[in-house]
Amino acid sequence: MPLPPAMYMNRLLSLKGRLLSGLLMTWLVVLALLLAFGWQSGTSLLEASNRAHLRYEARVIADELTDQVETRLKGLQRLAGSLQAQQRQGASRLGDALRGNDALLEWFDGLLVADAEGAIQAAWPHRRRLQGVEIADRDYFRSVRAFRRPHVSEPIRGKASGAPQVLFAVPRLDEAGRFQGLVGGIVRLDSGLFGRLDRLRLGQEGFAAVISASGTFLSHPDRKHIFTDVPDAAFNPLLDLALDGWEGEGQGPLLSGGDAYHAYRQIWPADWVVGVALPRDQVMAPLQRWLERLGGKALLVAALMLPLTSWLLWLALRPLFQLERQIAAVGEGRRSRVALSTRMQELRQVADTFNRVEVERGKALAQLKDRQAFLDAILASSPVGMFVTDTVGNIDFMNPALVELTGHAEAQQRQREWLGHIHSDDRLSALDLWQYSMVSGEDFLQQFRYYRQGGDQLWLEVHASRVETDGETLGFVGTVKDITARREEEALRQWEAEHDPLTGLLNRRGFERRLEEALADCRKTGTSSVLILFDLDHFKPINDQGGHALGDEMLRRIARVVAREVRQSDHVARQGGDEFAVLLPSCTHAQASRIAESLREAVREITVSHRGQEYRVTLSLGVASLEETDQRIAEAIGRADAASYAAKRQGRDRVVIHPALA
Repeated sequence: MPLPPAMYMNRLLSLKGRLLSGLLMTWLVVLALLLAFGWQSGTSLLEASNRAHLRYEARVIADELTDQVETRLKGLQRLAGSLQAQQRQGASRLGDALRGNDALLEWFDGLLVADAEGAIQAAWPHRRRLQGVEIADRDYFRSVRAFRRPHVSEPIRGKASGAPQVLFAVPRLDEAGRFQGLVGGIVRLDSGLFGRLDRLRLGQEGFAAVISASGTFLSHPDRKHIFTDVPDAAFNPLLDLALDGWEGEGQGPLLSGGDAYHAYRQIWPADWVVGVALPRDQVMAPLQRWLERLGGKALLVAALMLPLTSWLLWLALRPLFQLERQIAAVGEGRRSRVALSTRMQELRQVADTFNRVEVERGKALAQLKDRQAFLDAILASSPVGMFVTDTVGNIDFMNPALVELTGHAEAQQRQREWLGHIHSDDRLSALDLWQYSMVSGEDFLQQFRYYRQGGDQLWLEVHASRVETDGETLGFVGTVKDITARREEEALRQWEAEHDPLTGLLNRRGFERRLEEALADCRKTGTSSVLILFDLDHFKPINDQGGHALGDEMLRRIARVVAREVRQSDHVARQGGDEFAVLLPSCTHAQASRIAESLREAVREITVSHRGQEYRVTLSLGVASLEETDQRIAEAIGRADAASYAAKRQGRDRVVIHPALA
């Protein structure tokens, strides 16, 4: 019956398993090092030998092609010399002279003669197709005419045949050395000049190629690359160097993919480059197969040695297993000490040391129980909430006072649990300070809102300190105070300090604080905000005839209407008496005008009655914007106040916009 995975893991992690694994890993490491050393050494030897081979092949091919190019150019020079006499007898005799040199067609696919103006006078064997064709625009014609020496052209397409070819050209000079034209030999790229390269194979995939100095393939075993440009310099820097005249060997990529060893040599008479390539995979294949066979045999030897090694380890570790069983029996209370019979001095010393430690442990446990009982009694009787956490913030202990305060038992208080009970607005700052305290060792002191069991919200003040012994952090111990009543009193005092008790609107102090914030925002970000100031027209008769109670009622009604008409983000204040103010943050001028008109119209509809008489008021509103150039809020208040006075002078019950806003 197969063993479960857990038992296999236990056996692997045992001392025997670890020793056996260590021996096996040592054998594998040694094997890997030997294989790596063999691979490195073999690679160096193979690279050196193959580079030497490529150097030889490239030199042989380059020398052979150089001889062929020079032989063909000398043959054309002899033909050019023999044509001087024929030229004087007429162009028709030139064709006869070409036909008389049929032997040159062993080297060339066609012969031609051109005059000094670049017109072909005679050609063989393609006489009719080439005669009269103009070649003055060809680079090879201009080069021969300019330098008056033999030249091999870049690969071109023939004007008559359209086939890719190169032209071997020599100048025709008269007795005075004047240029009379050229004699050319046509070599098609698919002809026999590069035939040997097509048949050349270096191993299974090695090959040779010929490239012109301009970077065009003249010969390649893959015919589709002939008469195409080589890739750019980034693809193969070695080839780019060779096109500039460099000769040497190196490693680079192949057009078909993969790396290869390359050797480059120059064919100077034709300004060509011979490149010989040997794929790296082909070079390394024999070494790789040899190392695979060697590694397989070494693994087989290791597998055969594993059972024998395991049995020898079991014999050596048998006394240790006996010690393990006796220590387990002491831990379970079935023995008071260990008694080991073995000749291994080290194990006997371990047994004696364990027996001494066990005696000291018993004494320490007795003392610890006494101290724990004393500490539990102190914490349980404390009226202040107290807790203990581990080093990551999980609560290990909560005294009864803290359990009663929060309604949460300690079993629920993992770090993520007690963080979840903190108000969302306070949670991030509390967590950041807690984590900082755990790292730095500084005390944690924070006030935050906390939801107790049942959903009631409390304000708590938590103070925790790190507990250390011998420089090692054991956790944190802290106290918790309920400060809900104190925070509610502070909030009430704060609200009363900034609000009007009659209307519930902001008072002058609260409004000016918000106005300062809006001005700072305007100067920082350019956010447009608008200020509206107004007082009540015809309010005095209400106080004089109906009394202050009637006036207060009118003020309360106006406050409710104004608060309803403005936006939720706006601030409304009663600054004293019948003076009101409205701050419109992030408000356009058009929006401010509409809001001011709606306030004026809404307040006109408000009435109060006294002894059968109905009283109404109207508003004189001044509107001004906060400017980025304002240094103090008094500047904006002055503009709005001036606009409000202008509204009164113009007859009341109207909106006047300060010219700066208009």
